[in-house]
Amino acid sequence: MIVRFTILSAVEVLLFVGVLIRFLGQIVNTLERIGGSPTSSLAKVSFGVRAIEKETSHLAPQVVALNGGLTALAAKLGVVDGHLEVVAERLTREEAS
Repeated sequence: MIVRFTILSAVEVLLFVGVLIRFLGQIVNTLERIGGSPTSSLAKVSFGVRAIEKETSHLAPQVVALNGGLTALAAKLGVVDGHLEVVAERLTREEAS
């Protein structure tokens, strides 16, 4: 009886390992189709990302300069806002009079 259970357990383990190997092989095949060749989908996406990175690499210094200009503009617009508040206040006083 014990020998029969031992043999049955060994057969079940071998069957499990066989099924596991089969499914792992299918996973590997699927991954190879996705990214294993130069014409695969993953290779095309990677090529596109590198192209975008190369084409937009010159933007970083320009963005820094643009941010500096926008910061200066924001400070000057704050001054204009103060002047417009004074004008609006005076116009409101004159209309009330």
